[in-house]
Amino acid sequence: MAVRPVVMALSRSGEATAHKVAQALGAQVHGREGRVDAADAFFGNALDHARDLFAAGTPLIGVCASGILIRGVAPLLSDKRAEPPVISVSDDGGVVVPLLGGHRGANRLAHQISEALGGVAAVTTAGDVAMGVALDEPPAGYALANPEDAKGAMAAMLGGAGVQVQGKNIFEIESTGSGVDLIVTEAPVAGSEAALVYHPQRFVLGLGCARNADPAEMWTQVEAVLAEAGVAQGAVAAVASIDLKGDEPAMIEVAKRLGVPLRLFIAAELEAETARLENPSEVVFAEVGCHGVSEGAALAMVGSDGSLRVAKRKTLNVTVALGEAVAPLVVLKGRARGTLSIVGIGPGQASWRTPEVSRLVAQAEELVGYGLYIDLLGPLAIGKERSDFPLGGEEARCRYALEQAGQGKNVALVCSGDAGIYAMGALVFELMDRGADEMGVSDAARRVDVVCSPGVSALQGAAARAGAPLGHDFCAISLSDLLTPRDDILRRLKAAAEGDFVIAFYNPVSKTRRTLLAEARDILLKHRPSDTPVMLASSLGRPEEHVRYRRLDALEVDEVDMLTVVLVGSSNSKLAHLGTGPRMYTPRGYARKIDGDLSKQAS
Repeated sequence: MAVRPVVMALSRSGEATAHKVAQALGAQVHGREGRVDAADAFFGNALDHARDLFAAGTPLIGVCASGILIRGVAPLLSDKRAEPPVISVSDDGGVVVPLLGGHRGANRLAHQISEALGGVAAVTTAGDVAMGVALDEPPAGYALANPEDAKGAMAAMLGGAGVQVQGKNIFEIESTGSGVDLIVTEAPVAGSEAALVYHPQRFVLGLGCARNADPAEMWTQVEAVLAEAGVAQGAVAAVASIDLKGDEPAMIEVAKRLGVPLRLFIAAELEAETARLENPSEVVFAEVGCHGVSEGAALAMVGSDGSLRVAKRKTLNVTVALGEAVAPLVVLKGRARGTLSIVGIGPGQASWRTPEVSRLVAQAEELVGYGLYIDLLGPLAIGKERSDFPLGGEEARCRYALEQAGQGKNVALVCSGDAGIYAMGALVFELMDRGADEMGVSDAARRVDVVCSPGVSALQGAAARAGAPLGHDFCAISLSDLLTPRDDILRRLKAAAEGDFVIAFYNPVSKTRRTLLAEARDILLKHRPSDTPVMLASSLGRPEEHVRYRRLDALEVDEVDMLTVVLVGSSNSKLAHLGTGPRMYTPRGYARKIDGDLSKQAS
């Protein structure tokens, strides 16, 4: 889904302007706490907030000094082709400055904002200044086939070379003679710095295949159909099929190689196209409930005014048809293949959340999770559909997220720490792997695209606060016997104690579970010194964070709660009292290695 822009208001003097910009763009207003009266969400630190939004790929408009936005996003600058627009607006709305992403929508947004405010768009991109257009940002529905040549072409035009428009004049600029050709065509024409080629995306590939068909076979047939039609790959707007095939690797690979969406239709929608099919099939109808998949999907996408450019072409395992719309396809019919992003947001603070997680959350249509974890996303969650589940409702939570994604939605399942460590990741795949008679999920839910993104785990966060307690072999053990038999936990405790691992205890206690932590302490005391350092880290990464150290023989259960990670050192772990305070570490053995190397040198 397209990510809506966010307008940041930093002061009351620019608050009214921020709301005008938001109204013009259909955007949210995020306001500085204590300095702005009305906003959709509030933030404490402007630099951190700008950085977090930028990392999520959110177009950012700041009603503030340009320098604030520049300092905020500067550490993340890497690829101008992927960075979202960043625009600064003066408090009075008189000046609008696109700072980043000029050719990714910033210049267009700046002009739109300046028109709404009656101000001036201070666009400095050379092509926009000289010609009023960005040649590497064609209108919606058109694709530039050779973007790598755009810079050279614009340089030539700025240097005095003429321009010749061939085909539709999509930029509405005047031809001035030979020099650089702007070619608008559906055909596969080679481009260069002297010829920028734009394809109107009017075509749709309708695909069908046997289960687990070879992607190479499908791609070969796609190339053959496009060659037969004389249509360039860049003129394809989407790939389409029946929803039952939404997880077919061959179709997913075609969409990926073309860089276009895969859109899906139910059988009834494809059956409605039967009268227009050139090759209806009773066999296909008996199998999937419609008389044609590839032709039906292509026709359903291009609409009643569209037609088949190439009827179904068939190999042993795949079918391909090419549909043609009367105009470029800007709004696509059908639905997307559902996506479930399993994201770990770390302990909660934004600075410990990865940019990838922020991006996946920003792109999601719906957030699912324990309410506290969604709350910890702060402004990133504002304005999104959310479904909160209580603690203890883990299976219902994962099942719901999968079924929502099975309807074609982009869903983020929000977990604290890392989603694959004592969290929802494993349960999602377990539900997908269960059979229908084992209380699994629907077939539609099994076909969704599942994306896993790592987060800072509680044990990593605790270790970082301590120093380096995980410097040697370590393990993690959950002391919750709600899902794991108590005897299994005790067996693992004894093995870890005998193995002299550094141990991170998750779920150490609850209101009803108070004994296992004490048993764990007593088991460990049989295998390591009584003065072994233990770190207790509560509410990591949050304002109420509390870190303290104890000897193993002084570890008290009443000092620990469910928000506490307990790190118990090995027999080699140390607690050093340094100028910066106590620091816990576990030597790897480098000192012995150095001593050995010196002995060899001496001998």
